[in-house]
Amino acid sequence: MQVATFLAYLLSAALFIFGIRRLKTPETARSGNTLAALGMLIAVVATLFVIEFRGLLEIGLAMIVGSVIGAVSAQRVQMTSMPQMVAAYNGVGGGAAALIALSEFYHLSEVGELGVVGGVTVPLTVLIGSVSFAGSVVAFSKLQEIAFEGAVSFPLQQVVNALLFVGILVLAANAFVDGALLPFLSPVASVVAVMAASLLLGILLVIPIGGADMPIVISLLNAGTGLAAAASGFVLDNYILIIAGTIVGASGTILTRLMSGALGRPLGKIIFAGIAAAAGGSREEGEERPVHDASAEEVGEYLKEEAEKVIIVPGYGLAVAQAQGPMHELMEALEAAGKEVKFGIHPVAGRMPGHMNVLLTEVGIPYAKLYDLEDINPEFGDADAVIIVGANDVVNPVANDPDQSTPISGMPILEVEQAKKVIFVKRSLSPGFAGVDNPLFYDEEKTMMLFSDAKQGLQEMVSAVKST
Repeated sequence: MQVATFLAYLLSAALFIFGIRRLKTPETARSGNTLAALGMLIAVVATLFVIEFRGLLEIGLAMIVGSVIGAVSAQRVQMTSMPQMVAAYNGVGGGAAALIALSEFYHLSEVGELGVVGGVTVPLTVLIGSVSFAGSVVAFSKLQEIAFEGAVSFPLQQVVNALLFVGILVLAANAFVDGALLPFLSPVASVVAVMAASLLLGILLVIPIGGADMPIVISLLNAGTGLAAAASGFVLDNYILIIAGTIVGASGTILTRLMSGALGRPLGKIIFAGIAAAAGGSREEGEERPVHDASAEEVGEYLKEEAEKVIIVPGYGLAVAQAQGPMHELMEALEAAGKEVKFGIHPVAGRMPGHMNVLLTEVGIPYAKLYDLEDINPEFGDADAVIIVGANDVVNPVANDPDQSTPISGMPILEVEQAKKVIFVKRSLSPGFAGVDNPLFYDEEKTMMLFSDAKQGLQEMVSAVKST
């Protein structure tokens, strides 16, 4: 039976890896997700044999409740709310790993079989899992605009965090040496205290981080949850937990580094300094600056009569307005008029890598027309028009200005200012998440500002292109 279980776990691990591999492109993402889910089902069934089918009623009820919640929430969640959903699920995973480790520590302490491995990995699992849970709750609250909006900080916050972490290490050491350091605390009480302190640390680490950086933080917390699951696998002597946790930890780390690089922000600065909206590069309160306020008809006439190569840059505002359908119609209208159309996709255009690609391919925009930042930037110089829909930070040239210090300074951007004409579809002149004004708004010779909701503005542009 042990051999069969091991082979089942090995098959599950292979399905996890192959499934993640197929998440690379929208065309294969659905099958990749299905394969990974199948791998998890096999792992769950194999685990029932490991525990010799004990507690089947409780396990069955938990699986039913969890499956219903997962299925309903997955069906109802909007693509724009995907980061919140990832945060919620990730937090649950971290919390579960911490609770399992605490339960196992209590059990092994009672029977005197804790050992060195358990003494080290249990406090570590409780620490990482609790920080991940609390941090994910804060991240969810920020993105959903429930609480902790903006950057919440207080004097000596980093000192408090450091002292709290040292205290956690002391409590973990006390649990490891069977209460010799702090005689008034039993090993189990020490681990409980580690959990409480880690929950507080998770909150304090995330509250000073601005909403624009939340997707990066979520990816990092996701990596932490994976590590917590892997550590709990050592405690439970469960191979699939070790394998799956390691895979999640590795993929979360890669995603974190990718997003941090895409935003040009060192991870250490995000975590330990917190980046709020900047004052530099923003408009003074009440300041009025002239812009080229264009109508949809004027934009449509330019696209139809003067533009041959058009690059479209979608942003988070497009996702919020659910305007991917009209964007597809605009592409078809321009191509019917003999125009060359391409799409420039910033890595965090939809808040998370791949998010925008999925939105656009779901409505029929060919994946071959979607170009990553490094591939599309050389083409802006040859473009007659760039249409920017619901984006600001990812096209803001302030990021490349060495004379300004802002939250987006050094961030790789789509260099749209090189195009002959820049067209913004935007509801107002308000800046993006980083709070940095975009000087392109006020270049009346180069830039057209179509003030409108993304969906309505694109629909009007489609009509204008077809009628001119």
